[in-house]
Amino acid sequence: MERHPHPFKRILFGFAFSPSLEINILETSRLAHFFNAKLILLHVGKKTEEKSGVVNALLEKIDYPDDAVEVQWEEGKPVSVILEACTKYKIDLLVLGALQHENRYRFYVGSIARNLTRKVNCSVLLLIKPSAERVPCRHIVVNGLDAPETPVAILDAFYAANALGAQQITIVEEIRQKEVHVTVEDDRSLMKANIMKERLKHREDSRVRKILKTLPEAFLKNIKIKTQSIFGKRGYSIGHYAEIVRADLLVMNAPKKTGLLDRIFKHDLEYILSDLPTDLLIIRK
Repeated sequence: MERHPHPFKRILFGFAFSPSLEINILETSRLAHFFNAKLILLHVGKKTEEKSGVVNALLEKIDYPDDAVEVQWEEGKPVSVILEACTKYKIDLLVLGALQHENRYRFYVGSIARNLTRKVNCSVLLLIKPSAERVPCRHIVVNGLDAPETPVAILDAFYAANALGAQQITIVEEIRQKEVHVTVEDDRSLMKANIMKERLKHREDSRVRKILKTLPEAFLKNIKIKTQSIFGKRGYSIGHYAEIVRADLLVMNAPKKTGLLDRIFKHDLEYILSDLPTDLLIIRK
């Protein structure tokens, strides 16, 4: 598997002068430290002495003040500027904030962030609850979808687990219900359906075990590894599972952005993007 052992060497966070600016800078600078990455803060708007003063004052409060943080200022349309910046600065991970639904404690991805998520050429981390003080990441859920990009998503999930000190990774194998090929009408057909499900679970577990054998041994130490087969609608099923087990991070691969797979991308992730159960890391190779 060809993948740099440290996949997130350059992180970009596009910031606005909102009430959450301080907490977002504290969180992203902390992530950059754990990933041993260069952090670039980008504001799409005019640079002024007042704005520079605000940012510099906040950078004095970060947990690891010796880490170099670069601040860039560019004018233009936010989506275009950030997309170009990701290419220009050779960004590996774009960090974006999610928005809280009005009147309920759930989060969704706004139109600008959703546009960037689909178009950007690097991985994306969507934060739903940045914290002023560190909240440990204990449990990571990653998709084990039967797709060419999945091994990279699993590798990066284990890298993140090691960097963040997570104790458990659950690899979720989403299996479409129609793969069972049995209509349950009586006890006999129910038994047949259950046997088919067990066979599918065994097939998926075997495939995931082969992926795990390709990972660096150091990534597998001190982490509890679980596989979980789920029958249901892709995207919705894994998001619901991550919510039930109270995962701290959900990792998914981003399907290719052309033709049929582009439409699948919108369909599979639409459930999660409109109702985020936890922080979401979308891996793009």
